[in-house]
Amino acid sequence: MIASGLEKSVVLDTPSSRIRPAFTLGIEEEYMMCDPISHNLKSHIDLELLSKGKLLLHEHIKPEMHGSMLEIGTKVCKNVKEARFELTKMRSIVNHLANQNGLSFGAASTHPFAQWQEQEIFPDERYRLLIEDMQLLARSLLIFGMHIHIGIENRETQIQIMNIIRYFLPHILAISTNSPFWAGMNTGLKSYRSKIFEQFPRTNLPDSFVSWKEYESYVDLLVRTGSIDNAKKIWWDIRPHPIFPTLEIRICDIPMRIEETVAIAALCQAICVKLYSLFEKNLTFRNYRRSLLMENKWRAVRYGLDGKMIDFGKEREVPARELVRELLDFVDDVVDDLGSRKEIEYIYQILEMGTGADRQLKVFKETGSLEEVVKYIHKESIMGTTVDITPYLDDISTPSEESLKEKQSSLDASKSIR
Repeated sequence: MIASGLEKSVVLDTPSSRIRPAFTLGIEEEYMMCDPISHNLKSHIDLELLSKGKLLLHEHIKPEMHGSMLEIGTKVCKNVKEARFELTKMRSIVNHLANQNGLSFGAASTHPFAQWQEQEIFPDERYRLLIEDMQLLARSLLIFGMHIHIGIENRETQIQIMNIIRYFLPHILAISTNSPFWAGMNTGLKSYRSKIFEQFPRTNLPDSFVSWKEYESYVDLLVRTGSIDNAKKIWWDIRPHPIFPTLEIRICDIPMRIEETVAIAALCQAICVKLYSLFEKNLTFRNYRRSLLMENKWRAVRYGLDGKMIDFGKEREVPARELVRELLDFVDDVVDDLGSRKEIEYIYQILEMGTGADRQLKVFKETGSLEEVVKYIHKESIMGTTVDITPYLDDISTPSEESLKEKQSSLDASKSIR
């Protein structure tokens, strides 16, 4: 039982940390761009997809290192309903732009058969430096993720929530698994993306930190010793965002359906709110060591929802689906106040129909074709989007000065390639 992990807490013993966080939501997703005929990845670098995207979405659409990848980020959303609207808008616009440029887009964390050696690198100094530093590890990083930002303004509160939520991250990964194939092979893992990303330094679950000051000292040491030049090069499964006042959850594969992404984001928000409500009662959840939590992460990577994970309170294995249901019960008393009951209850549907990885494997078993798997990914990814994007155009915000510079840079890069 999750309740068996509760214990006394002294987290909220300073006035500043008693200010309730906003618990806003932001979602970033990375999409694959595909050729609709061959179903292989296709670069958008020599097309107008990105430049046109910046005319519509400004700073909310960005290139990634590989030219066949595109990243979107929602605005700061006050609640899950806003996040759903934002994500639907963004996927609809990306689908519209992809169609205009003779592409199709998909949401999965690995492409079933694409080869990383064949991918173009986006012409940007940041990616050139990353490849210079990481070499083959960077060039082969052909994976697509989802990041969820939870607004927690006080840095001390961020650290304390990060320490505890680490326990639940393998459960969240198990729900999101969507990368069973790599380079034409069935990997036997539900989240192969996780293993590819682990090749980078400063990844995986972080250690716990006594305080924000201890975390700052850690970052300062890495900077002073030339290990990193800024905290954005700490790529843990969860981290305090170096710039924004958010806790950034980075462990997830990108789900195929909008409903899946929204449900997982709503669950992450609810866990943070639940933990904060416990802090207010001078309670917390037991802080387990990283080496134990990594055992559950491996089980989530390997088996997704079909395996067993360790209940460290009971000190025994429990089916993953049972633990996810316990987690949903754990946060149940905060979801109505958040207005996210409908969104979170979609997780029960995921438990029934399987994750994206389960469904990809089912399509491959039925058809024997990885091309059919890509077609399925595209079909699922546009589920819930709208063909007519006109209603969203009035909602597009005025671009910031930074986004105008980014847009011009993108246009210049596109022209130089032609």
